[in-house]
Amino acid sequence: MPLTHFDAKGEAHMVDVSDKAVTDRVAVAAGHIRMVRETYDVISEGRAKKGDVLGIARLAGIMGAKKTPDLIPLCHPLPVTKVAVELTLDPDLPGVQIEATVKTAGQTGVEMEALTAVSTAALTVYDMTKAVDKAMEIGGIRVLLKDGGKSGRYEAS
Repeated sequence: MPLTHFDAKGEAHMVDVSDKAVTDRVAVAAGHIRMVRETYDVISEGRAKKGDVLGIARLAGIMGAKKTPDLIPLCHPLPVTKVAVELTLDPDLPGVQIEATVKTAGQTGVEMEALTAVSTAALTVYDMTKAVDKAMEIGGIRVLLKDGGKSGRYEAS
């Protein structure tokens, strides 16, 4: 399958979606940030010096989704109709599980917006707690669900 972001000469270009139908689209992405128990405790007990880590990271994820075309060069600016970011403390990591859902009615999907929301939220958790733990690890960022448009539904196994 050819890559759509390259033209016949092999040069990067923005995909022309003008002939595609406007359809309802949704994408869900997930990831996590793993940390030492001390950092987990700082977050779970609300002792971070910079404030409410999960609340601020949630807002950052929402902002990240809305700014995706400013960050990813060939992404189309889309009328995002919903962004929801959930951050869940996970004592087994230890760390935070992150899930983002993005919706639009448009001519192209919102996978990049969902992935950017998760990434931005994870980076914000890191930024807010790096004084305690510089070795935190961000990982597992992936699309769980994509639906709408010509290519149909995708669900991660």
